Amino acid sequence: MTAIGFLFPGQGAQTVGMGQTVYEQMPAYRVWFDRARDVLGYDLAEICFNGPVEKLDSTVYSQPALFVSSLAALEILKQQNPAILDQVKAAAGLSLGEYSAIVFAEGMSFEDGLRVVQRRGQAMQAAADANPSGMVSILGWEPERVQALVDEIRQPGETLLIANYLCPGNIVVSGSREACQRMATAAEEAGAMKAIRLAVAGAFHSPLMQSAVEQLSEVLQQVEMRSPRVPVYSNVDAQTHSDPDEIRDLLIRQVCSPVLWHRSLEQMLADGVIEYYEVGPGRVLRGLLKRINRKTACHGTIDP
Repeated sequence: MTAIGFLFPGQGAQTVGMGQTVYEQMPAYRVWFDRARDVLGYDLAEICFNGPVEKLDSTVYSQPALFVSSLAALEILKQQNPAILDQVKAAAGLSLGEYSAIVFAEGMSFEDGLRVVQRRGQAMQAAADANPSGMVSILGWEPERVQALVDEIRQPGETLLIANYLCPGNIVVSGSREACQRMATAAEEAGAMKAIRLAVAGAFHSPLMQSAVEQLSEVLQQVEMRSPRVPVYSNVDAQTHSDPDEIRDLLIRQVCSPVLWHRSLEQMLADGVIEYYEVGPGRVLRGLLKRINRKTACHGTIDP
């Protein structure tokens, strides 16, 4: 039996209209948005399908939107292949997507997960509003070269660091707005393939998110967590964990810690997971996996 891994997308995969056709055609998919309305107190489907894009891209809304859309996407897989869940041997999610992975693995209920994600999005948006900051994707360089440039241009007392190790040649840096601007300019002048300023609210996965930690810790302490029924790889250390308290602590640390996505996927491959599904909107994770191992099959569920 083929060992399958589920990959859940993170913030940035959202697009206005994502999943609308499936929502209209599949009642089981629609149920997840009905459940979300009861928890959130607003119509998430309306924002997902009609935007406006500025609203959907806001951290406050994009995080719940991707969380719900990804878990609803499981219904598509169940309909296409009812036996597929028996073949899933591991799961991982990029940043926010780790919550989707944990709920899929029954480490947390959907309602509790959504409450945590809602608070997480609100707290991270507030932290971003308090500290003008951003993120820059550096393409074409390995981590060592990116780190060397970070060390060169970072000024005393300034925040600038690697935040996401996505795949070979794709490293994301977080920091103050001025530092990110200098980093983007310096990287392109030094020969990087491209430096892309990301359309995000702030410096995620950096110390500038520290003010969000207390709020996230508070809400995570209020929810019941269980040992996942399938291994879920943590963004913080690229390992799997079964102890609920340890998983809770790693989710708290994740807000300010670099995302080790490249290492997580390499570990999944080393552990024998040979086929993957990107469970949720977009194609970002399929692209990253192909950069890590071109021969590995990865299928989609919702392509906007």
